[in-house]
Amino acid sequence: MPPNPLGIALRNRRAGHHTLVWARPDLQAPENFTLTSPAFDHEAPIPEKHRGKLFGANISPALAWTSPPTGAVELVLIVQDPDVPFGKPATHAITLGIDPALQAIPENALADPSPIPGIRHGKGPLGRRGWAGPMPIRSHGPHSYVFQLFALDRPLGLAAGCTLDEVTAAITGHVIGRARLDGTYEIR
Repeated sequence: MPPNPLGIALRNRRAGHHTLVWARPDLQAPENFTLTSPAFDHEAPIPEKHRGKLFGANISPALAWTSPPTGAVELVLIVQDPDVPFGKPATHAITLGIDPALQAIPENALADPSPIPGIRHGKGPLGRRGWAGPMPIRSHGPHSYVFQLFALDRPLGLAAGCTLDEVTAAITGHVIGRARLDGTYEIR
């Protein structure tokens, strides 16, 4: 396939990692546990089967984490792409109600509805709930997909379908630990 002129023209435009939820001053906390995936290593390419629905199977990757800090009662996962060319990062998943004792979720657990009891999903910017896999602009270069896992000292109590703004407001002041895993994806 020939290069996409739009992707090439926008190559130097990126929202930036400073726009991630992770970078918000009000959500800073110790990075006191680790997030990994058997599907890809940190800063390595995400496999094709996890690609977005328009072109791929849209299967969320399996995730695992080490023990979160003592006192964690709920985990919240937010997946964002800070390499979109305009505005804010694209949100690829907002997942609430993750039991810290699980220490892992299997492949496709971010589907809506989730096969894991208690897990519920917020709404992405297009109104979609659950995993929305990578779909960067062709020829724009590699995009980062940042899996941000927050350990909270209280349950959120937000309903499925909540927005990113509602989630960030609710977790502010309650993050006692966090973990991060970055993957990449590129459509040449």
